Amino acid sequence: MGCFSLNVGVLLCVLLHEYGVHGISFYLPPRARKCLREEIRKDVLVTGQYEVTEVHDVVTNLKVTDSAEHTLYKKDNVQKGKFAFSTDNFDEFDICFESVVPTGFEGVTEQLIVLNIKHGTEAKNYENIAKAEKLKPLEVKLRQMEDLSESIAKELSYMKSNAEHRSNTNESTSSRVLGFSLLSMLCLVSLAVWQVFYLRRFFKSKRLIE
Repeated sequence: MGCFSLNVGVLLCVLLHEYGVHGISFYLPPRARKCLREEIRKDVLVTGQYEVTEVHDVVTNLKVTDSAEHTLYKKDNVQKGKFAFSTDNFDEFDICFESVVPTGFEGVTEQLIVLNIKHGTEAKNYENIAKAEKLKPLEVKLRQMEDLSESIAKELSYMKSNAEHRSNTNESTSSRVLGFSLLSMLCLVSLAVWQVFYLRRFFKSKRLIE
């Protein structure tokens, strides 16, 4: 679903993106590999909680990588657990589950995988923050609102920067297209003039014209 161009729509999209929980469940066939891809901006905390139904003689491995194939989290034979990492750059991240079945085992049933992903302010554990900093409940709520406001400001700044970059790219592309069009027209005109002079000389040599 695309974000509306209106301010209210933009704010709603940012809130859904920054403060939402991305939950998904799917079935993983034997000897298969399935991945979930997330596009996340720079300096964002990402946490995930997963649960895999246990199937006899089946080992399920989990691996989280970025677009450069750097491993951010890896665990073999997973059943239930959590992972967390922080993004250094705006990038795409793959969260992959792989089913490993020993040779000779047939008729193995598929596994149900439940995965909940949180990022931004939603990924922070404010209970631990409150205990560590001895914050009162009202102070915790204010901290959440402050973090959320900061996340919204960063997201809007990124959207503005991205829009400016696209605008500059479009202007650069338009300038190149215009330059190429003018060069093409100049070449065509030059070719037409050359053809006129060439034909004129040819006809004169044949004494067809004066």
